[in-house]
Amino acid sequence: MTSEQVVLNVYDMYWINEYTTSLGIGVFHSGVEVYGTEFAYGGHTFPFSGVFEITPKDAEDLGEHFKFKQSIKLGTTDFTRGDITRIIEQLGNEFRGDQYHLIHKNCNHFTSSFAEILCGKDIPSWVNRLAYVSSCIPFVEKAIPKEWLTPVALENSLRTSQPQTTASQHSTQQ
Repeated sequence: MTSEQVVLNVYDMYWINEYTTSLGIGVFHSGVEVYGTEFAYGGHTFPFSGVFEITPKDAEDLGEHFKFKQSIKLGTTDFTRGDITRIIEQLGNEFRGDQYHLIHKNCNHFTSSFAEILCGKDIPSWVNRLAYVSSCIPFVEKAIPKEWLTPVALENSLRTSQPQTTASQHSTQQ
């Protein structure tokens, strides 16, 4: 059985990190890359999965506020592509688009859960530090632009799917 590399791709949510990295925090989006596909999570108003797929490291798929920052090798997995599909479907039930919350259930919470399942490792704490800090200082949440809640790639997939389909079902339809 061959092992497949599990990689965390981290994106700056653009200009804001110029001001916050000196404080030890930043606004980051992340996705997990495995078998040549990157899986991420974003919010929308429908009661189905907010998990979506993009081309690895393609910040343009995410929208103008995102800039690729770095890849971090987390480890390897023995799960097959079929296993990954089933895991994503199960995680999609937990990470529904209408349950997205920038502080309490965001893309980094998803990648942390997914990475733990795939290779038994968590993502680096700095990737989601702003969510933790913001949970202690409530006004920070209100200052973050709403368009950061739904990445462009997810918006595009929602425009072409029907509300009763899941994001993973949609990706297999393309």
